[in-house]
Amino acid sequence: MIIEAGGLFGLIVLVLDVWAIVKTVQSPADTLGKTAWIVAILLLPVIGLILWLLFGPKGD
Repeated sequence: MIIEAGGLFGLIVLVLDVWAIVKTVQSPADTLGKTAWIVAILLLPVIGLILWLLFGPKGD
């Protein structure tokens, strides 16, 4: 049961990370900022996503 919950959590994090990366690419931020956020999201999936939600580029 723990493995299934971990798999479900991992899937949710993956989907949210992909969503955050797509939103970052679509944002009006500069290329360096976009690249930095994408690297942060990829290297730190959970923490990067939380930081992106709090401080990431905001769309129009």
